[in-house]
Amino acid sequence: MLPFANFSNDPELEYFADGITDDLTTDLSQITGGFVIARNTAFTYKDKPIDVKKIGRELGVRYVVEGSIRRAGDLLRLNVQLTDAVSSAHLWVDRFDIDCIDLARVQSEITGRLARAINFKLVETEGLNIEREKTPRPDPHDLLIRGWAALVRPISAATLQEALRVFEGVLEIEPDSVAGKVGLGYALSCNIADGWSTSVQQDEARAEQLLLEAIAGDANSFRARQALGLLRRLQNRLDESRIEFETVIALVPNYAPAYCQLGMTLICLGQPEAAIPKIEKGIRIGPHDTTSPSAYSMLGLAHLLLGRVEEAIELSMQARARNPQLYHPHMLLAAGLGLKGELGQARAALHEGVRIRRQFNSLARLREYWTWGSPQYLAQREDMIYHGLRRAGMPDQ
Repeated sequence: MLPFANFSNDPELEYFADGITDDLTTDLSQITGGFVIARNTAFTYKDKPIDVKKIGRELGVRYVVEGSIRRAGDLLRLNVQLTDAVSSAHLWVDRFDIDCIDLARVQSEITGRLARAINFKLVETEGLNIEREKTPRPDPHDLLIRGWAALVRPISAATLQEALRVFEGVLEIEPDSVAGKVGLGYALSCNIADGWSTSVQQDEARAEQLLLEAIAGDANSFRARQALGLLRRLQNRLDESRIEFETVIALVPNYAPAYCQLGMTLICLGQPEAAIPKIEKGIRIGPHDTTSPSAYSMLGLAHLLLGRVEEAIELSMQARARNPQLYHPHMLLAAGLGLKGELGQARAALHEGVRIRRQFNSLARLREYWTWGSPQYLAQREDMIYHGLRRAGMPDQ
């Protein structure tokens, strides 16, 4: 992580640039299986010509992150790029403008957004590299990267099955691997949450065993805590779920999924109003995450439970546009349109949701699967979601 360059003649921005570099170095060091060159070493390259290949050879790194800051009127423009230190190929670039007012307040969200995007790209790139090499006997580290690479793709039954298979492979080679237990426990929990599990009780029991063993081995594993927070919600242990997600945020303040999942747990606790700012912050930090369709769907759900039908419809449409292969944005859209009285569009959205997930073809089937939630949330869900779906044409049985 090279120091951000300050391209404006403004000493105050020098402090801001160094702060962004420090925070990104810390956040990127959270990547499983990777290492980031220490700040003091990286800062020896400050204000010097950049030769990415040379830096790669001198420091023994595969990737280099560099960025710059400059003023553009009343805005501050950030440019960031991720480069392969072997080939000098640019793997990812991003540019965005922020208001110069209150830079200290937005610094955390900026670094969180950048770290999340870089993390995704690194995992994706390494996963593709490993797939191309087709090693006959990949080592556990390579398998871990492949597993997480599957999970950062747009969510589907196929990507989850791939992740489950790969993480099982890690534990076959290294049964005590904490990272392998976290990956498999998280994939099992996601499989339940997204409605693909055909053995919910067994998957819950195995995920719990794996995650508790992982936390016993590393109590500060934010990924293990994140996965356990999701599992506790699926088990309807909602206060414990909330505590786990709050712990993740304390460990890694810029981890976007923790804010979104905390918001979903608050929704299940019957607190949709409190959930909205949490989910919105998660979206600001990770606007282009492959998890963003679910985040928009969660946000739409919160608004719909509060009776804000127009907002819920708009957010559901955004979620659907980001990943049309997820069933829940279609279902949520059908419920919102049903409540609004636009029954033709509601029936079309419902038809698409059921086409994607055929087992959820009645209100009874939905209730049978969606068992988690406080009494207040279950009542809100009946009044808004199920009532809207009934008007859209979903049968009770």
